[in-house]
Amino acid sequence: MLDNLTQRLAKVVKTMRGEARLTESNTAEMLREVRMALLEADVALPAVREFIANVKQKAMGEEVIGSLSPGQALVGVVQRELASIMGADLGAQAAQLSFATQPPAIILMAGLQGVGKTTTTGKLARWLREEKKKKVLTVSADVYRPAAIAQLQTVSAQAGADFFPSQASDKPVDIALAALDYAKKHYHDVLLVDTAGRLAVDEAMMQEIAALHQALNPIETLFVVDAMLGQDAINTAKAFNDTLPLTGIVLTKLDGDSRGGAALSVRHITGKPIKFAGVSEKLEGLEAFDPQRMANRILGMGDILALVEEARKGVDMESAQELAQKIKVGGKFDLNDFKAQLGQMKKMGGLSGLMDKLPAQFQQMAGGANMDQAERQVRRMCGIIDSMTPAERAKPELIKATRKRRIAVGAGVPVQEVNRLLTQYDQMQSMMKKLKGGGMMKMMRSMKGMIPGL
Repeated sequence: MLDNLTQRLAKVVKTMRGEARLTESNTAEMLREVRMALLEADVALPAVREFIANVKQKAMGEEVIGSLSPGQALVGVVQRELASIMGADLGAQAAQLSFATQPPAIILMAGLQGVGKTTTTGKLARWLREEKKKKVLTVSADVYRPAAIAQLQTVSAQAGADFFPSQASDKPVDIALAALDYAKKHYHDVLLVDTAGRLAVDEAMMQEIAALHQALNPIETLFVVDAMLGQDAINTAKAFNDTLPLTGIVLTKLDGDSRGGAALSVRHITGKPIKFAGVSEKLEGLEAFDPQRMANRILGMGDILALVEEARKGVDMESAQELAQKIKVGGKFDLNDFKAQLGQMKKMGGLSGLMDKLPAQFQQMAGGANMDQAERQVRRMCGIIDSMTPAERAKPELIKATRKRRIAVGAGVPVQEVNRLLTQYDQMQSMMKKLKGGGMMKMMRSMKGMIPGL
């Protein structure tokens, strides 16, 4: 997302070395590059003008302190303004869902057809159940799109949420009120109402969703918008904001090839906080939106906090501690351990998910590697290990020519692939040996300065 802006900033920072302070002349070039990058990313022109004006005002005369170059100092100003325009100025409380009402707390999902409302409803149901420990009921008030009700029923089941059935012949307001009555009687904490969308904003759609809002009086009204809409997102956001008292925004498809301008434009147009971002098609692919961290990722600073959170959720800490203890006392790192580490990485979003959250310098070290190809290679490695006997996994030195051929046939790969796996295992084993006797601290010290906080 906004890779072009990241590249332009990195380029201009290099040209500003040696300056003592930020002045109008030495910031003009960088601001021009930032303006072009934002416009190419489909950010709304009013948002671009306000952003550039704020950066210029706050950058003028800012002292370049410590080891910072003027370019780095200006990136700091840009980072703060990016975070601000995406909602950091509203405060952390504004970005959180409110449950300050008598249960069930009603959340109304609004947006055009095709932006991912129904899938997002399922993702949000899962997030509420997993993160907030809420009992969730979902209902579809979309009586127009074929299979919309069945789709929500399916994703709700996958998310572990209860589903209130409805018929295409029913009226949307009647469906919603019946679901509300059911939620009260069955002690649900949250009622998620998926509404109908259209291919474009029209009067009938707006009247229907306004009637739903009036009948339900929801605590949260979330506007779901496709990050790939670009400039169209501005008109859509304005129309919904004029009709409904929106409380927040959900951006979908941030993992696509979108230029990302909607993330900056919609918040600027509506004045409402971005509360969630859809980062993958999977049900767990919904993240609480953090303007500071998103600004860091846009500027190539990575999102180390998100990486830590993924590790906390995805890594089996007990297994990790057992492996650490095994290495510490001189135990052998075998192929079972090697496969377990590949599995842990997969739980954290795979190679592409990890790389996306790392700072730019780490991504550059990868040399523009094809992440899809790397993911396939990881799956192939797991298949090769699965083709081995328990004895071979525990003692890889047993694997000679005859065994290699048998393993290759079982995994459906050439023998060269088995050799490559064993070479990579040997490299990993050597690294594990170095971690004994203070090797880990030496490795961390060598990375000092590359990751904030080390």
